[in-house]
Amino acid sequence: MPTASPRPAALVRRVVFVDGVRTPFGRARKDGLYAHTRADDLAVKTVRELLRRHPELPPERIDEVAIAATTQQGDQGLTLGRTVGVLAGLPRSVPGYAIDRMCAGAMTAVTSTAAAIGVGAQDVALAGGVEHMGHHPMGFDADPNPRFLSERLVANDALNMGVTAENLHDKFPALTRERADAYGVASQDKYAAALAAGKIDPDLVPVALRDPENGWGLATADEPPRPGTTVEAIQKLSTPFRAGGRVTAGTAAPLTDGAASCLLAAEETAAELGLPARMRMVSFAYAGVEPEIMGIGPVPATVKALDRAGLSIEDIGLFEINEAFAVQVLSFLDAFGIADDDPRVNQYGGAIAVGHPLASSGVRLMTQLARQFEENPDVRFGLTTMCVGLGQGGTVIWENPHHADYEPLEGTTK
Repeated sequence: MPTASPRPAALVRRVVFVDGVRTPFGRARKDGLYAHTRADDLAVKTVRELLRRHPELPPERIDEVAIAATTQQGDQGLTLGRTVGVLAGLPRSVPGYAIDRMCAGAMTAVTSTAAAIGVGAQDVALAGGVEHMGHHPMGFDADPNPRFLSERLVANDALNMGVTAENLHDKFPALTRERADAYGVASQDKYAAALAAGKIDPDLVPVALRDPENGWGLATADEPPRPGTTVEAIQKLSTPFRAGGRVTAGTAAPLTDGAASCLLAAEETAAELGLPARMRMVSFAYAGVEPEIMGIGPVPATVKALDRAGLSIEDIGLFEINEAFAVQVLSFLDAFGIADDDPRVNQYGGAIAVGHPLASSGVRLMTQLARQFEENPDVRFGLTTMCVGLGQGGTVIWENPHHADYEPLEGTTK
């Protein structure tokens, strides 16, 4: 029988972040913004908004829809990528799938589809995440394997994220409650300043609401932020994860409902279709750590991503770090010798203020970084990073196309 001719090795293509949007974030409670809104409908709103903002993109050119959720059941189950694509009106020829890496779900949706674009399997992809923690509390109805505890594979407190934050305080005495309190207040202040400066609203898509008692409404703003928070007020808060502990509601991301999605494309495809290239992906990495101190995960992930990119931490001009807990961000900053108040870090505040709808937060970080790149053309490289439950971290490094040293593909322009 004749043998097939070997295929030429695929070339790695450059992948660009075209655009990202998110819903306003709501508090995950019975009277919260989205108490009567379905999780999948939140994700649909983000996909439809991306299509509305980019009429130059023929929907049939989308090769994949990857949507993440941490608790994949009920209104955020049933293979979200496919169901959200159908509900959003995409052609039936566009496939989709669901993905889960807990807090880094949307980040993993982005890196997985970007990898496919990089090897030429796809040209354009939609990636994002949704979490309705009001409908699906983290870990609800989970059934952890008893071997975790019986064989001492994981400590019995490793599945409680607040306890893992307390463990970080224990492990690193320099990470004091005073520093965490100051950081929590700074997150609120930076978010309030960014909101007042008009830097938050452009990335939001309004969501229609229907409450059985109050009728119709429209979500246009984030619900979790607490402007005017002071250190004195935070110091009075209880420590729910440990008596006499250091983690409070003022230094932790609130339980949140929301969705975020983005468009990715091969750089040449973006140029062909007239799509903007707001960032270029440089490298990404995930790393595992002891689950008991999961908040340290961004550190080894960042080391790996920098090494793969041939960069050092000094090359990074902007940082978007997910604020699951203040102590987790501070552990990252200390590991790399960065000051608590470094202006490169979380310029718009972070999850302590705006909330953390688990699987969606990775795209929020990316969307904000893309906007900051536009505001800071002198910055060439930035990164998005986050800790992940059960002891992981993820980091993506991006290049700013507005920088003077950015080299577009031959035949294209900045």
